[in-house]
Amino acid sequence: MGYRVAVIGATGNVGGELLNILAERSFPVDAVAALASERSAGREVSFGEDDVLKVQDLATFDFRGWDIALSSPGAKVSAVHAPRAAKAGCVVIDNTSQFRMDPDVPLVVPEVNPEAIAGHTKRNIIANPNCSTIQMVVAMKPLHELGRIRRAVVATYQAVSGGGRAPMDELFNQTRGIFVNDPIRKEQFTKQIAFNVIPHCDVFMDDGSTKEEWKMMAETKKILDPSIKVTATCVRVPVFIGHSEAINLEFERPVSAEAARAALRKMPGIVVVDHRADEGYVTPGEAAGEDAIYVSRIREDHTVENGLSLWVVADNLRKGAALNAVQIAEALVRDYKAAAA
Repeated sequence: MGYRVAVIGATGNVGGELLNILAERSFPVDAVAALASERSAGREVSFGEDDVLKVQDLATFDFRGWDIALSSPGAKVSAVHAPRAAKAGCVVIDNTSQFRMDPDVPLVVPEVNPEAIAGHTKRNIIANPNCSTIQMVVAMKPLHELGRIRRAVVATYQAVSGGGRAPMDELFNQTRGIFVNDPIRKEQFTKQIAFNVIPHCDVFMDDGSTKEEWKMMAETKKILDPSIKVTATCVRVPVFIGHSEAINLEFERPVSAEAARAALRKMPGIVVVDHRADEGYVTPGEAAGEDAIYVSRIREDHTVENGLSLWVVADNLRKGAALNAVQIAEALVRDYKAAAA
């Protein structure tokens, strides 16, 4: 049995990855629709190696008869069109921030809380978490089972592609401009991003945190355990693809580096590369284009009781967005839609 799948935001970074990954993983499709704004209608996008799809206008698309929509058009657009698709009987897997904290919408990372997918029937929408949250909770899940995490302190080093194509272009243009002595133009970032780091992802909140930092706290509680305390500092770095995170964990029970390493190696979706030597760790340059979440630098923190530190890297466009959404769709058709057919 095949499914009729719509990809909303098909001309964006994540939309392109959604189409690639659907084809790579041979998702059982009978038809695929590529949807975007009216100005993109008529453009062609690739689906797999051989197929080309013409982009259709999202605003006029009829979702009746379509089974699944993989949505990544931005929160404001999702707010309008995701409920419209859901009302037409199409299950929406939404990659924006619009529905993540809605109590009637499951927030899912398939390796961590696949059982939450069952709640999709309330609104016919499933939310995909923030990219930085996804890689963190996958790494935290086996460790939480091992020693019960009390508190997580994370510093992120986030690639510019997390903001879309325009920020990638700005990094490229600023880098080139520095070498030819052109003036630096800032349009996507508050400060120069080339050869710099910016401790500012998303908007500031009243308590001094940014929205990105709040997302990591709130989403971890919803996905993994509401009792876990999370504090984050999210930093944009001059990297095109691949988010990195330095994570410090405090546990209720002692957890040795050896036990943590063994538990992480058993966790689906994780690859442990942890050699205490030069090049014995993974950087975003090596993670780009890969599906795995890489964990390195696993070590005990003796400055707190039952502390552990680790380094976590993943491709933010794949596991941090598109791959996670497709994995949700795979679980949906395997455990719910297939059973109902």
